[in-house]
Order: sequence, then structure tokens, then C-alpha cells
Amino acid sequence: MKEKKPNWMRSAGLGLVILLTLVIYAYGFQVTKVNLAETKSPRRQEQLVRILRALAKPDLFSYDHEEFEVTTQVMEPCPEGGFTSAEPEDKTGPYLVVTPACADPRATVTVEGFNFEPYLSGPLNFLPADSDVHLQIATIETDGDGHFSVEARLPSRPSDKVQTLQAITRRKVGAPHLTQTAKDTWDKIIETVFLALLATTLGTAIAIPLSFFAARNLMKDVTSSLTGVSLSILFIPIGFYVGVEVALWASELSSKLTGNIALLIGGLILLPLLIWQGLRWALPQEETEKPSPSVHAARVLVQLLSAFLGIITLYLVAYVAFHGGEYLSEKLGTFGFLGSFIRDLGDILNMVIVVLAALAGAGILSSVAGRWGVALNRKSEVVNRIIQPILSAAAGAMLFFLIAAVLNWFYQFRNYRALHLYASLLGAAAGFILALTIKNKNNIPTGMVIYYTSRTIFNGLRSIEPLVMAIVFVVWVGIGPFAGSLALALHTIASLAKLYSEQVESIMAGPIEAIQSTGANRLQTIVYGVIPQIVPPYISFTMYRWDINVRMSTIIGFAGGGGIGFLLQQNINLLNYRAASAQMLAIAIVVASMDYISSKIREKVV
Repeated sequence: MKEKKPNWMRSAGLGLVILLTLVIYAYGFQVTKVNLAETKSPRRQEQLVRILRALAKPDLFSYDHEEFEVTTQVMEPCPEGGFTSAEPEDKTGPYLVVTPACADPRATVTVEGFNFEPYLSGPLNFLPADSDVHLQIATIETDGDGHFSVEARLPSRPSDKVQTLQAITRRKVGAPHLTQTAKDTWDKIIETVFLALLATTLGTAIAIPLSFFAARNLMKDVTSSLTGVSLSILFIPIGFYVGVEVALWASELSSKLTGNIALLIGGLILLPLLIWQGLRWALPQEETEKPSPSVHAARVLVQLLSAFLGIITLYLVAYVAFHGGEYLSEKLGTFGFLGSFIRDLGDILNMVIVVLAALAGAGILSSVAGRWGVALNRKSEVVNRIIQPILSAAAGAMLFFLIAAVLNWFYQFRNYRALHLYASLLGAAAGFILALTIKNKNNIPTGMVIYYTSRTIFNGLRSIEPLVMAIVFVVWVGIGPFAGSLALALHTIASLAKLYSEQVESIMAGPIEAIQSTGANRLQTIVYGVIPQIVPPYISFTMYRWDINVRMSTIIGFAGGGGIGFLLQQNINLLNYRAASAQMLAIAIVVASMDYISSKIREKVV
């Protein structure tokens, strides 16, 4: 057998890798300032032991104490002829002996105690004859026989009268009870759990619909003509404006109904019935023949009217919830928080109606405009060559103008008019060039543009720690758990949207293809082909996120975001390590409990 020659290059390479690794870690030690000499410092070790012992004794329970005072006589300085302290009348009980019984100021005496309760501690005080003050000169600790001996230095309080030494010991009596720290910890840990619950609920509600825009398998087939995309972009601001105006108009009409109780009740009953009947006619489940243009136009008008009546109904519901909640909060007493909750829901609904109407208006008009673009794209090629560059340039100008407006809002440029003008010209040029490079019949991948935009936004939000977000929300809504809930909710939206979208990307394609083969539209495909496959993992991710939010809420409290983290920060800053230990123990118990509960729920549901 031929002997293998050693590979010197390989050995040299391995040695170089080892040397490089040593250099990297050596530099890492230097950068992180590893100082082992500090760990050997007696002062550092003493502080470490003190902190560890304090953390090992969380301030959870306390006892009522019974105090025992034992006194003896002493003189400072010694009178002529000396001084002898009076003998105790009963030596079966606790008594003190001071040696010597008189001494000069600042002198050291020995104080012994007998027949005390074993293993007790307390102060040894000097009581001047001409004052009511108590000057502590030592600390006593009794042994198992109730005896102690301590050396104490007398204060400089000379007097020709007899003065007093006083030993105070405290004995635990009764059953243990919760300390104020334990009660505060309980209140804050409950606040933490519900802070995380609200953040998870809000984040989940928003992340679920957004996750479909960040799923590649759902968005890769979404295409549109450049004419349709241009019209959609142009009509989005118009839709926002129309939606806001319609919401304001509906608010004025609803305010007239709320002024009369009969009209209010009638509106809450009749409007939903009219909306239901109108939508049943305007959105039939099946049709035997294609409707005529007049019938189609009538159905569209009924749909728009139903939407308008729906906005009015929402305003009425918000009014009833707000004022009804205020009434209940005053009448329910201890359970007044239920009324406050209903009132807040009404207030939230009243605030978001305008936003929802604006989004709906933008969505409806952009969708209609996109269909117009498809229709225009079917015209002659000569018409498309003329229309497409004009619309693309207009859309590019509007898009860049809006981007410039956002930048100007943040940075407040001095010459903002020139910024808007240059941005619009640049956008128009970009849109015109894009129209020239894309053939009329070719569709552009709008779905992938939405996909990459969504992913970029989610990644950007996830990269910002909730602690930083909490600082911003504290400035907006004030210090407290509400700011923490909003910060966690924003981070939850980004994190869950990413997890949800990746789960959508991993579903089986068979059910989707089967549903699409029946002629189902995109919404029906998602409802019947996607959602049944993602419900179990969505529940699992949501429970896991709640667990994460509970743990993260302990950190955002350091920035004023409420929860137990706020209390933990205070105790750490005050070096109250026993109280901090109680909060850390509560956090550990809650996190472990959440993990156990979520695992059980996943077993049952998933």
C-alpha cells in the first residue's frame, strides 16, 4: 500500500484558521473589556454576595412584630465616687449589664444582654437625660441562649444626670401576610398579562389580512396593465377624499337622528334591515342570465347606497355605545369598568369610521379605475400608444409628489415648492419612460411589487425594538400600559404578518388549483382554498406571540410602557433587590404558566 504524503498546504491552512480564530477572540476580549481582576476584588465579591442573598429572599411575606424594650443605667462622665448601675429586680427576665457603668464621652463600653429571646436582632440606643432623641450606638444579635455581648462607643452627651441605654428586640407574632411589595407586584403582573393580551389581539387582527399581501404564492400571479395601474394610482387620492367627505356627510345626518330618541331607535332597527335587503338584491348568489346594463347600474347604485347607510348605522352604534357606556359606568359601581369599556369602544368606532370610509373609497375607486384600464387596453394599439404614456406620466408625477410631501412633512424643507415640482417632473419622466419600454399588451407584475413592498415594511418594523417604539408612544399617549400596548401591537403586526405569510407560502397548491378551476375569483380562492389550511398554525403562532409579548412587556416598562417592568426598574434603581426579586419571580411564574397554557391549547386546537 502506497504511503500517503503529508499535505503541507492543508496543514498550514488549518493552522492559519486556528491562528485567525485566536486573534478574533483575543480582539473580542479587548473590545468587550474582559477584566478578570475585577472579579477577584474583595469589594466586588462582597457586593455580589450581598445582592445574591437579597435576590434569594424575595420580599413577599412579612409578620407583625412585637417589640421588647430593656433598659439599664449609665453615666457620662463618671461622677465623684463613681457610679454603679442598679441591679435588675428580676433576673429571670431579660436584663442588661454595662461594663463599666460610667465612662468618659466617646469611650467604649461593653454591653451584655441575658435571657432575651433567642436569635433576635435590634438596635442598641443611647437615651440622653436632657433629650427625647434615640441615638443608635450598636446593633445586637442574640444567640441560641438569648445572650449577646457588644462593644459600643458612647456619644458625646455629658450630663450630671443618670442616662439610659436601651435595647430593642422584635419578635414575629401571628401568621405571615403579603407585603405591600407583593400586592404591588400582583397588580402589575395582572396589568402586564392584559397589556400583552390587548397588544396581541390588535396585532393579530391587523396582521392576518396584511399577511396575504406578503405571500409570494398568492401575489406572483397578480398582474395588471400599465394603463390600469396608472389609473388606480391616480384615483387612490380621489377615493380617499371622497371617502372622507362621505363619512363627514353621514356624520351630519346621523347627528340629526341622535337628537331624537325615537329616530335613533328607528334608525338602529330600520337601517340594518334596508341594508340587508338591498345587498341581497344587489349581490345575488346565482344568476341564470347576464343582467342588462341598466340592472347592473342599479345594483351598483344600491351597493353604494347600502354602504352609505352602513356608515350612518356605524355612527349611530358609536353614539349609543359611548353614551350608554358612560351611563353604565356610573350605575354599575364596582363593575363600572364594563361601562367604561363599552364607552371606549364607541369612542374608538367613532374615530375609525372616517379612516375606514377613506380606505374603502380609495379601494373602490382604484378597483373601478383598474377595470377601466383593462377596458382601454382592449382598444386599438394606436389609442393605447397615446393614452398609456400620458396616464403613466401622470401617475408617476402624482406618486413622486406624494413621496415628496411625506419627506417634507418629516424634514420640513425650506423650498418645498421646488421639491414638489422637481419630484413631480422626475416621476412624470419615469412614468413616461416606463410606458415606452413596456408593450401595450404586456402586464406588469403588480402582485410582486406589493409583495416586496409589504416585506420591506414588515422587516423595517421588526428591526425596531418595542422599547424604542414605547418611547414614541409614551410621548403620544403618556406614561402607562396603553403606550406599551400600542408599542407591542405595532411590533406584533410586523412579526405575525411575516410568520403568517410564510405559512401561507408553505400550504399545498392542490386545493387552490382545484378551486380556481371552478372559476372562483381571488377572494373565493383565499376563503375556501387558503384559510382552511392556515387556521391551526395561525392559532399556534398567535399563542406563541402572546407568550412573547408577556416577556417583552417586562422590558418596555423601562421606557414607561407600564406593566411590571416599570416597577422592576424603580426597585433596581433604588437598590431594593428583595423587591426586585419578587418581581422577577412573578415574571418567571407568569412566563412558565403562559408556556404551559399555550402548549395545552395548541394540543387541543392544533
